[in-house]
Amino acid sequence: MPRVIFHVDMDAFFASIEQRDNPDYLGKPVIVGSPPDRRGVVCAASYEARKFGVHSAMPSRTAARLCPEGVFVRPRMDAYREESHRIMEIFGRFTNAVEQVSVDEAYLDLSSRFDSVQSPDDALKQAAAVGLQIKQQILAERSLSASIGIAANKFLAKLASDLQKPNGLTVVPETGKAAFLRPMAVRAIHGVGPVTAQALEKMGIKTIGDLQDTVLPIENVVGSWAPVLRSRALGEDERTLELDRERKSISAEHTFPVDTEDRTELRGALREMAADIAETLGSHQTGARTIQVKVRYSNFTTLTRQIRLEESVRSSRDIYRISCHLLAAHKLVHGPLRLIGIGASTFSHEADPQLRLALEL
Repeated sequence: MPRVIFHVDMDAFFASIEQRDNPDYLGKPVIVGSPPDRRGVVCAASYEARKFGVHSAMPSRTAARLCPEGVFVRPRMDAYREESHRIMEIFGRFTNAVEQVSVDEAYLDLSSRFDSVQSPDDALKQAAAVGLQIKQQILAERSLSASIGIAANKFLAKLASDLQKPNGLTVVPETGKAAFLRPMAVRAIHGVGPVTAQALEKMGIKTIGDLQDTVLPIENVVGSWAPVLRSRALGEDERTLELDRERKSISAEHTFPVDTEDRTELRGALREMAADIAETLGSHQTGARTIQVKVRYSNFTTLTRQIRLEESVRSSRDIYRISCHLLAAHKLVHGPLRLIGIGASTFSHEADPQLRLALEL
């Protein structure tokens, strides 16, 4: 049976939702994130804003400088999560094999729909019609656009979904897939970041074609990942969808408008973040046995400290108290803080114990 894998990636998801819900924003450079007069970063940018060089994780002040006409909108995470849920419901109409990678993208395995097709290339060609149906349903029901990559494996499908954004649909045939990859930059391979790409380029490996042809010992650069990287360069990827994919951690951070060591302000931020994490844990009916705190000082030095518990915690009160304990025990508040955060991991489905911790900040 031919493998038919879709990678569906929503186009500028957060910003597109804001433009849909606020018609005045249509056609304008929408920047989702902190306002430029406050310390913070960009969460997402519409395609109109991206033309000015604005991108996610960029400081909001920088975004405002690059795009003076930008419309800054505060994130509405609840709205984005709800929209994501609706999108995933649409995917579920086409297949039960859905691996949600993030709030705005997922892999779909539609191989079973084409089990009677002998030729892998014919199956992929026929799958394009299904891709159009998915796009049309998303547009009709949610007034949003998506880009879809279709191939015989996850690597090629992911790569294809980026090629014709926004609102793209790209099919990568099995026949000639290595030739299809040859002209692309080596950093097009997922996992090859700027540092690795630069090291490979020093070896004369600039394109995927160079990587296909080289007999040089790339192990010196990428170590044990070399065999996987070589197979990706040929368009090969045997990974299956992770249908039981579980979240490994939950975190929340707060960046202060002005650096502070005021205990009242710190406690307020901790309580709010603890409540957010507790709500997420509750929605997943799980608890956490590892709690971490993170602080960033005025000079951008960042420290983290964590504690591993014998029993899991779930309540906001316990998460708050443990966070206070970590800050105090490690004397982390010894100067103004730029950022503070809480993380939870090592999940367990045990009942939440009623901890009685007399811990103070």
